[in-house]
Amino acid sequence: MTSQSDVMAETPDAGAARRTMSATRPFCWSVRRELWETRSIYVAPLAVAAVVLLALLIGAITQPHGVRALASLDPARQAATLAQAYGFAAFPISVTGFIVAVFYCLGALHNERRDRSILFWKSLPVSDLTSVLAKASIPLVVLPLVIMAIIIVLRLIMLVLGSAILLANGLSAAPLWTHLPLLQLSVVPLYGTVVEALWYAPIYGWLLLVSGWARRAPFLWAVLPPLGIVVFEKIAFNSTSLLSLLGYRLAGSDTEAFAANSGGKDVIWRLAQLDPAKFLGTPGLWAGLAVAAAFIAAAVWMRRRREPI
Repeated sequence: MTSQSDVMAETPDAGAARRTMSATRPFCWSVRRELWETRSIYVAPLAVAAVVLLALLIGAITQPHGVRALASLDPARQAATLAQAYGFAAFPISVTGFIVAVFYCLGALHNERRDRSILFWKSLPVSDLTSVLAKASIPLVVLPLVIMAIIIVLRLIMLVLGSAILLANGLSAAPLWTHLPLLQLSVVPLYGTVVEALWYAPIYGWLLLVSGWARRAPFLWAVLPPLGIVVFEKIAFNSTSLLSLLGYRLAGSDTEAFAANSGGKDVIWRLAQLDPAKFLGTPGLWAGLAVAAAFIAAAVWMRRRREPI
């Protein structure tokens, strides 16, 4: 037992640390709950990575002339070609992560209202703010980290398999390890996942809000209102401002976060292609984060007010 003298001797810093731990523990457990209940967060990207790896392996085995053609290049061009191949391999995993995040947000608040498990979770000493922030952290923090880790591991596996295939064909694998920019191939995915998480934050916030409001078919409620406004604007005013805004939010990160002639045109794998200063200075980034915060705040209010379905 803690004696009275120990309590009296507790420093203000120790007390503050204890209060911080007690405040963050429900949040951490809420995030764990989301990981336990939604395995697609890591299963779907892993499955896509396995398919990509299998396809590359089969292609290398069935097309040995491509391996020999790669080996005939000078080391610098070998490294550039392989780095671009690694970039292509990472693209479907990133797309899968975005799709998983969209459907996760659509069901995050709706599913617990539909199966009435929200009644159980509301009986626990976890606030609506903590619950919604834990759900928002999945597409904004957890899933990007999962995607980044899978991409880095996939590239390392591709490097090892590429070395084995070259050795099996009687070729040297040394250029792969000496000329391939391994540091850049690790930093670029990290930058890319952070950019996508921040840029798509208002989309995730909107989907969480719809998930907490809709009684059924949250996907339709998330898509049809913006689509209806786009059609109305075109018919009534012959303009496409909202359509341009939506397109900018979906694809604008390519032009805002990467150097000119890189985003959306070339495979991103070099540090010189990154432009974090331009990205952080983009008004669209901060406006989007403000909108995302407003949507998440509305989702918290909606979770507190809406009844089970």
